[in-house]
Amino acid sequence: MSVNNAMLAGVSSLIANSSAMAVVSDNIANVNTTAFKRNRTDFTRLVNAQSKGAPYNAGGVSAQTRQLVSSQGNLNSTGSVTDLAISGQGFFAVSPLETAGAASSNVAFTRVGTFAANDQGNLVNQAGYFLQGWRIDPTGAVTTSPSDLSLLETVNISSISGTATASTTAKINGNLKSTTPISAAVSGGTYTVGTNNMASGAVTPDANWSFQIYDSLGGLRTFNVAMLKSATANQWTTEIYASPASSVTTGAPLVNGQIATGTLAFTPSGQLDTTATSPSLLAGFNLGAAASGAPAAGAAKWATSTGLAAQTFTVDFGQISGKGGVSQFDSPTSITSTTTDGSLFGDVTGVEISKEGFISAIFNNGVTRQLYKLPIATFVNPDGLFTDRGGVYRPSADSGGFSLKDAGKGGAGVIASSNLESSSVDLTLEFSSMIIIQRAYSASSKIITTADDMLDEVIRMKR
Repeated sequence: MSVNNAMLAGVSSLIANSSAMAVVSDNIANVNTTAFKRNRTDFTRLVNAQSKGAPYNAGGVSAQTRQLVSSQGNLNSTGSVTDLAISGQGFFAVSPLETAGAASSNVAFTRVGTFAANDQGNLVNQAGYFLQGWRIDPTGAVTTSPSDLSLLETVNISSISGTATASTTAKINGNLKSTTPISAAVSGGTYTVGTNNMASGAVTPDANWSFQIYDSLGGLRTFNVAMLKSATANQWTTEIYASPASSVTTGAPLVNGQIATGTLAFTPSGQLDTTATSPSLLAGFNLGAAASGAPAAGAAKWATSTGLAAQTFTVDFGQISGKGGVSQFDSPTSITSTTTDGSLFGDVTGVEISKEGFISAIFNNGVTRQLYKLPIATFVNPDGLFTDRGGVYRPSADSGGFSLKDAGKGGAGVIASSNLESSSVDLTLEFSSMIIIQRAYSASSKIITTADDMLDEVIRMKR
């Protein structure tokens, strides 16, 4: 009977609009929930088979809820460096476990970036999920994979202690006067690099410039570059030696703390001539560890009393950068500046997180060291993800598999530190939808009451 169909169509409308109202209420309730993604109700017509000439057979309506996970909420600035948001597509990898190398089955994905360090230094968000990342080893290497979750581990920002950085380069800027007279030690032939030399103090150099480097324990070590004008034009006999000499042990023919000897040469235009300069002066100096055996011939190591690790550093006379360095012009001999990399011991004072996802520790000695790299997980259809408690998502047949990518590459969004993503709910839209749903619900109830009146009339026909 068509009246019965009409009533059932009205009932289906009440059910569908009730579901839609539940969706709207959930959206409004979560308007202030970090990274909440609004849901939308799509109404679908139910069609019953119709026969030509027969009474109309009403089908009614059904409601289906659609997640809008791919929608982007606004980014709001906060005062915490570890508050994270993603500008663009993708999710953070998280786990309810805080152990390194969390089991693959426990990894979920979220955009809720309210991370803060717990009492163990692990970054965990308000829902209790621990941030996962790829660890960066002390050499700066990191092993990544788009699909291997076993490479991820819980991000810990307190696992690194203070650090000192050994020097690798000391750059010297200065000038050697081209018209410097040849010293008596050179002209008289009394100078010998192995006995009557500048390192011992027996021969006074024409120029003696000192520089300092940081050793493996963060201590400052002083070295000297001593030079004598050679009888050969545009060349200078050079010794590089430690001061005091007792801080290193040398192998013959090096003596008196020498770590390198040779000739520093210049072109007729006063620039460093790297071709004619002794390679021993331009190459890196390899100082062996204090604990190692006796140095090889022509090599040096730290003195046993220093307890230092092996170290390689280069004196940059201008051969590395090609700018500045040591020149030879007819101006007074002088050293302009010396600059050295490396650092003293320093403690961790904070962390920073780049838009590329690198989490770095900042030390009070000016050193910054990368600890982790955060991957961004993307899906073919993020709207098809399965929603779980705590604002996390898990892959489903509709979403497709995940791919862990570098932030900002391959369609993945970039990371915004000191920001949180707000809900994607638009209150204006939700309240408008609420009015429309309420009117539809009321109209559907009228269908039922009207159909009920019609049935009542049919029953009265018997009386």
